[in-house]
Amino acid sequence: MKKLVVSLFILGVVSIFNPANAAGTHGTDGHISGRSVGASICSLLIWPGIGQAINGQSTEKNVTHAVLGLTGVFRLWSFYDAIIDRQGGVWHNRI
Repeated sequence: MKKLVVSLFILGVVSIFNPANAAGTHGTDGHISGRSVGASICSLLIWPGIGQAINGQSTEKNVTHAVLGLTGVFRLWSFYDAIIDRQGGVWHNRI
């Protein structure tokens, strides 16, 4: 059990840096607005993917964020993605 928890922790830490360093993951940054700030807080505190839904992103992106939210550490990326209202960037080599 201890090895499983340590392995999941290491996987979570490594996955924090993966979206930022992967080639072709940028999408198009939007602008920070009152709506995007509220959406990012929802992604951070409630569940990743909610902020993307508030910002009007595609269903595929919302589901991707929600599923990757199971890792726990993905909340920070989802928060950043929602606060800048990044358009695009879905699973096909562009999370």
